[in-house]
Amino acid sequence: MTGAPVSFRLHVNRESVTVETAPDTPLLYVLRNDLALNGPKYGCGLGECGACAVLVGDRAVRSCTLPVSALRDRAVTTLEGLGTPDAPHPVQAAFIAAQAAQCGYCLNGMIIATVALLRRNPHPDEDAIRQALRHHLCRCGTHREILAAVRDAAASQPPQTAEDRPGAKP
Repeated sequence: MTGAPVSFRLHVNRESVTVETAPDTPLLYVLRNDLALNGPKYGCGLGECGACAVLVGDRAVRSCTLPVSALRDRAVTTLEGLGTPDAPHPVQAAFIAAQAAQCGYCLNGMIIATVALLRRNPHPDEDAIRQALRHHLCRCGTHREILAAVRDAAASQPPQTAEDRPGAKP
């Protein structure tokens, strides 16, 4: 990181926080080191593996390559901001029910990618699911369970109305 520390106001998990850091500090470092949010994992540090994914608005992004200075006035949601142990987000609940974890390292990215997918396409087909997860690396072999969890989460979405479908005219 270069440059003198600067004060940044961020919106993380529906809370406004202020951090002092160099402008080029990766968001991942701020989340883990300053805010103690350990859902996003340090994997490759190059934006390749997806372990560090967070939502910026409704879009899944790699927090290890995103400088904190790019986030002013943008909402960031981490795994911790989706649900709680007592009231998990429906996607988190689907992953738990499908036992879609072995080591768990990739799950942050898989869950974040699934939430982003279901926000833009509540009822994805198998190709859309695989496309959304294709850049998230998992070495443990729970791919079938992860895909089942995503299908289950999608099935739990309310049915779409004609107005909800992409390209629908008001």
